[in-house]
Amino acid sequence: MDVFRGSVKEGVKSTIPVVSAVIIMPQGANRDETFWRLTPSSPGAGSLHSVASIDTVASTENGIIKPEKWWSTTLQVAVPFFLAGIGTIGAGLTLGVVQNWAVFRDVTSLLILVPPLLGLKGNLDMCLASRLSTQANMGKMDSWREIWKMIVGNVAVVQVQAIVAALLVSLFAVSMNAIIDGWFNLNHALLLSAASITTATSSCFILDLVMIGVIVVTHRLHMNPDNLATPVAASIGDVVSISLLAQIASAFFHIHDTAYWILLVLIVIYLLLLPFWIYIVLNNEYTRPVLTSGWVPVLSALIISGLGGLVLDNVVDLYSSFVVFQPIINGIGGNLVSIQSSRISTMLHQSSLQGIIPPHTRMCATPWAALFKGLPHASTARILISMNLTGQVMFLFVADYIHWGQSTVTAAFALSYLTVSLLQVMILLYTAHLLIHLMWKWKVDPDNSAIPFLTALGDVLGSSLLALAFFFLDALHLPYSN
Repeated sequence: MDVFRGSVKEGVKSTIPVVSAVIIMPQGANRDETFWRLTPSSPGAGSLHSVASIDTVASTENGIIKPEKWWSTTLQVAVPFFLAGIGTIGAGLTLGVVQNWAVFRDVTSLLILVPPLLGLKGNLDMCLASRLSTQANMGKMDSWREIWKMIVGNVAVVQVQAIVAALLVSLFAVSMNAIIDGWFNLNHALLLSAASITTATSSCFILDLVMIGVIVVTHRLHMNPDNLATPVAASIGDVVSISLLAQIASAFFHIHDTAYWILLVLIVIYLLLLPFWIYIVLNNEYTRPVLTSGWVPVLSALIISGLGGLVLDNVVDLYSSFVVFQPIINGIGGNLVSIQSSRISTMLHQSSLQGIIPPHTRMCATPWAALFKGLPHASTARILISMNLTGQVMFLFVADYIHWGQSTVTAAFALSYLTVSLLQVMILLYTAHLLIHLMWKWKVDPDNSAIPFLTALGDVLGSSLLALAFFFLDALHLPYSN
């Protein structure tokens, strides 16, 4: 039996005890198969406590944190994952229908708005899920009073972020459209801003309630909410967001020329609600730090996702069926990397203080060690990669059949689609490992900051790689049906 020992120290007050991490590895076991124990360096020393942004090392039953069995993780992830896949198929088919509506034909910048708006919804809601999942796994959701405080604070902070970020998303779409077309339309700008804010706040509120319910129930049933919360929300998230955007934009389209003042009043009302939501957040201990630290990743992710919107806006004119598969590849990649991100973040919160990489993992690792064999979460990465390939095969044929009424998938298109999907997911999972450990080293909470970057990167990678697949097949004279 190999035993690795390391110590965790933090200079927050002189009374904080030193904690030793003892990693017990059975003979012949891999790092991703081990369990490890946190033991105080002196009798009576307990959990590490700190102030404000420094998290505690969670205590677990008998002091042991055990990895889940591979079959347990697979079962917990599989059902919500395939439900999420159905949701992304629905989102793609919905987008394929609404792109022909009058509002999308007349206000073409709405298509630029779709990827960043879907990414915004995913970023805010998945960060909420990651924060609450971490709190649940650290034993802080056993009191209904504390649960209620977490719910109110997290819903309020998401509303603040949704209003501000959605307004910036609409300004980005308007600016890009003005640069491309060479002229600016004020009525279109008001329509985009009002539709963006209304869609973001409404969809986030609905999905927040769904995820909170899932996290509370799974925690009570002694299941890991890291595996379930984000896929369950994603199963309805994209289709709800696209449907809301289409319906709201269409309603606003009928009045944006004759009664544009209504759109302006609506935007002002949302802005006037900001102080109310901010007051709630600032008076909530669980979300107060998020209001100051959660903006850079969310706003940066919007810019990155906007690049995916530009890809969609340009490719859809060449390949009309591109919109059927783009939400699927982006949604599935974002869902899988969010699961891995949430799990790694929870592990770091449970095992160490921010700024210190625990001895059972390492920041700099090869893709093989991080994704296949070597590090603690390599086993989960293997499961997610396998699940991606299995799911994408099914989603590809189902979406194609529903869209065309018959199967038109060729061997060349299937191979190209699965190749870019596999490449996207592997890049995302490896980037998640590097980014989360780097954030932890820099004392940045990955629960608030990692997922926005990762899902935005997934949007750009998915859209760009899928576009390359369409171009590649076209160059070989093996185009997908249009």
